[in-house]
Amino acid sequence: MRTPEQVASAVERVSRKLSKAAGELEFGEPVDVVYNPLEYAWKPHRAYLRRFARPGIRALLLGMNPGPWGMAQTGVPFGEVEMVRSFLGIDEPVSRPKVEHPKRPVTGFQCERREVSGARLWGWVESRFGSADPFFDRFFIWNDCPLSFMESSGRNRTPDKLPAEEREPLYAACDAALRSLVDILQPTMVVGVGGHATRRLSATLADRINDGLEVGTILHPSPASPAANRGWAEAAERQMNELGLLDGI
Repeated sequence: MRTPEQVASAVERVSRKLSKAAGELEFGEPVDVVYNPLEYAWKPHRAYLRRFARPGIRALLLGMNPGPWGMAQTGVPFGEVEMVRSFLGIDEPVSRPKVEHPKRPVTGFQCERREVSGARLWGWVESRFGSADPFFDRFFIWNDCPLSFMESSGRNRTPDKLPAEEREPLYAACDAALRSLVDILQPTMVVGVGGHATRRLSATLADRINDGLEVGTILHPSPASPAANRGWAEAAERQMNELGLLDGI
């Protein structure tokens, strides 16, 4: 088995390759601005990988793509600013995107907006595990797509809503990164955070699943989900228990 340092370095290479491949793609209307936090927020993103990517985890949890007040600010999946700073212990300089949407400014760790999804997810981790290390000894969180898409109004546009001619080359880059990540981290299960991520796992890793890799799903913590608003932490806890991911904790 690779050492934690070797694993972190390998994951860092995957992330750099994904950033370059996705960053070279072009997107048309209604997408107006595209953010790639793996470029301008590389320092905190690298700190996340270096500190928390570990070999032999129980499960890889997959999100969709950066939220405007989370990973788009901090470079960390579901990276609500205060949780990244206070719970994960990451507070690194963040530069600015080459083109910035006036309604979605990037101010990095100075951002005062809270991302509900990230606050819910990392808040549950803190409540359940107490500190970050026990969680990352068993799990790692990764976003399938590194890019954030905004329409001219500032409205978020998710990757699944892109036209096929734009979505397919993007998914090809994301697929290659995800498969490499699974090879490096060697999880026994992959878990989609939400339906979109679960479908992406099932499609991208179909051969691995046929060979015994387990796949599961948990509710996405987005405030757009009525179910999540009725008690996301309780639902996630129940689903994680049903998947056998919290045994012995």
